[in-house]
Amino acid sequence: MSPHLLYVAWGFPPSRGAGMYRALATVAAFIDAGWRVTVLTADREAFETLTGVDVEAEASIPTAATVVRVPFDARRGERDLARWSRLRMSSPLLWSGLRLVVETARFPEPGYGHWARPIAAEARAIHRRDPIDLVIGTANPNVDFVPGAALHRTARVPYVMDYRDTWHLDMYADRRRGARWSRSARRERRLQRRARELWFVNDAIREWHARELPSAAGRMHVVQNGYDPAFVDPAVLRATDTQGRPLTLGYLGTIYGPMPMRETLDGWRRARERSPLVADARFVIRGRLGHYSTPDAAMAALIDEYADDGVVYGGPVSKADVAGVYAEFDALALILGRSRYITSGKVFEYAATGLPVVSAHHPETASTRVLQGHPAWFPIERVDSETVADAIIAALQAAAAPDAPDRRAAAQRWAEHLERDRQLAPRIQALRAHVDGARS
Repeated sequence: MSPHLLYVAWGFPPSRGAGMYRALATVAAFIDAGWRVTVLTADREAFETLTGVDVEAEASIPTAATVVRVPFDARRGERDLARWSRLRMSSPLLWSGLRLVVETARFPEPGYGHWARPIAAEARAIHRRDPIDLVIGTANPNVDFVPGAALHRTARVPYVMDYRDTWHLDMYADRRRGARWSRSARRERRLQRRARELWFVNDAIREWHARELPSAAGRMHVVQNGYDPAFVDPAVLRATDTQGRPLTLGYLGTIYGPMPMRETLDGWRRARERSPLVADARFVIRGRLGHYSTPDAAMAALIDEYADDGVVYGGPVSKADVAGVYAEFDALALILGRSRYITSGKVFEYAATGLPVVSAHHPETASTRVLQGHPAWFPIERVDSETVADAIIAALQAAAAPDAPDRRAAAQRWAEHLERDRQLAPRIQALRAHVDGARS
């Protein structure tokens, strides 16, 4: 019988959080490799309250996957005052304090710790019905690591910790978050010491964790996000003939606080002032404003300031519509906060489209390493409006150049090594060998 994987992901479709893409693709990759996969995730109502839902992404869950949804108490994120309790209405501070005590009693993670007991219980029930050979928890939230540890403790099932984010590393400040001997830090180290493998999305994050826990360094691996070919299919992308029409610079992704949006938009305005080609162009922004179901009002107001400069906000995008959105763009703006630990998931898709890419981020940001060698890449040396303007002008000139089709084809070929399945394949093979060895 094929091995049985339990995959734990709070943010699984219909969640529209950014980590959903990695979770969905990982499940599909294991199924394609011959595994039986059970997904342990939250109930649909939690996503409706907290993140919003992506119906199309939910429809793309592999039919071979068994999805088990465990109810998640999302009252902390409830914005409808009519649904608040009397205590919360009379004293939100007291309610939040009591809520924090309840949430972290079983697991030290505010907002999610209360989910630890029900998902561990469900994991044990699944194992009794159909023995599990391997558990992968993908975080954040870090409570996703609990079922793997629970089954390892009671049944010696191996588990993998897949870090889409970091737990105790502040990636923007480049320092430890919280005390080294805090309850959560001690819990993380215990989990790491017993894990079969630990996955990180880039070398910088892996190296930081290896310094923190050298004894686990040999089990730490880089599994980049990669791109999914179905969502950057060259056959879907628009023809590169730009003659006789205005150009479009595009951004696709979540927009949140640390990103240099003001500098990028100022750079766009200056580029329009300096270049006739850009003066007729549009800058179309697609994606969520913030991480929650309610859009970030401050970010929406910032974008609206530049409406007279051809900046258009087109709203969120379903995973199923990503290729169509890229087809509307002639060049791309990759906007990221400054951090040597930040790669982003979108950089891989951006690279694979073959479109000119403006890197509107500091050179030390980890996406720089991903894009080095890309034939249509326009990096900047510093994040200010003039430098961003220079890169935007150069990228749109490249998009309109006679050799644009050849450059685009070359960039698509170059990016083939970034395909997501190529990142996952070595780890799936190694884990299969371990599981098969344990069974024999």
